Amino acid sequence: MPCSFPRRNVHFEFNMNIFGCAVKEPVMEVVICSDEQQVGQVAANRVLRWVEGLATPVLGLATGSSPLALYNELARRVEEGEIDFSCGIGFALDEYVGIDPENPLSYRQTILRTVVEPLRMDPTRVRVPNGFTPDLAAAALEYDRAIAAAGGVDVQVLGIGSNGHIGFNEPTSSFASRTRVKTLTEQTRADNARFFGEGERVPTHCVTQGLGTIMEARHVVMVATGRHKARAVTAMIEGPVAAVCPASILQFHPSVLVVVDEAAATGLNHADYFRHVADILI
Repeated sequence: MPCSFPRRNVHFEFNMNIFGCAVKEPVMEVVICSDEQQVGQVAANRVLRWVEGLATPVLGLATGSSPLALYNELARRVEEGEIDFSCGIGFALDEYVGIDPENPLSYRQTILRTVVEPLRMDPTRVRVPNGFTPDLAAAALEYDRAIAAAGGVDVQVLGIGSNGHIGFNEPTSSFASRTRVKTLTEQTRADNARFFGEGERVPTHCVTQGLGTIMEARHVVMVATGRHKARAVTAMIEGPVAAVCPASILQFHPSVLVVVDEAAATGLNHADYFRHVADILI
C-alpha cells in the first residue's frame, strides 16, 4: 500500500497560559535507568506506544550522542519486524549554516546514517533544515510550514546540551521562537568540536527549530546520558522555568518523558522519588 501523508489537526486544547504557551495538565515523567542500553529500551518502548496505530507517524529527529541508544533500539525492533517506519515522516531539529548537505559533517548526512538507514525510513520523506541557501529566513519559514502541512510532529526526540539547549536553542532563546538562524555559543562549539577533524572549523551559526515549534509536538521523549549532562538535566527538571535553561520549558509540555542514566541523574535532589514513581508506572 502506498504511503499517504497525514492531515492531522495540530491544535492542542489547553487551559493555562504561561509564557505565551497554553498548557493543560503538563506531565513530565522522569525515568532513571541503570545504563545507556536501558535508556534506549525505555525510550523506545514509549515511542512505539505513542506511534501505535498511526499509518504515517511523524517523528522529530535529534542528532548528537544521547539519542543513539534510542535509535539503535528502534533499529533492532525494525529488524525484528516489531515496527515499520517505511511510511514515516521525519523532521530534523537543526542544521549547520554553510555546510553542504552532502558533506559528511552535515546533519543531513548524520540523520541519514544514524536514523533513516537503520530505521529503514524513506529518505525522500525526511526533511532537514536548509542551512546552505542564500535566503535562510525564507527556508526557515518554509520548514515550519512543512511541519504543519504534515500534520505536526507526533513524537519529538530530544537530547540536551550541557548548557541546557534543545535543538540549537541556546540559553536566553525565546520560548515563543520558531525555526530560525541562531548563533552558537562557544561552549556548544567546543562540545561539538569532537565531530570535526583537526583543523576543521566548527560553524558559528545554525538553523534550528524554535522552542515554540518544538512545544507543538504531541509527545516528547528526552534522552540524556553521562555525568557531563547532569547539571543541565537538574536545571531542566527541578529548576525554575527560565530562558537560561531552554529545556526547562518542557515542564509545561502536556506529554514528555525524560529518560536518563544514573550518571546524568547525579544532580537530582528528588532522584529517589523519580525511581519510586518509575517502579510503579514503568
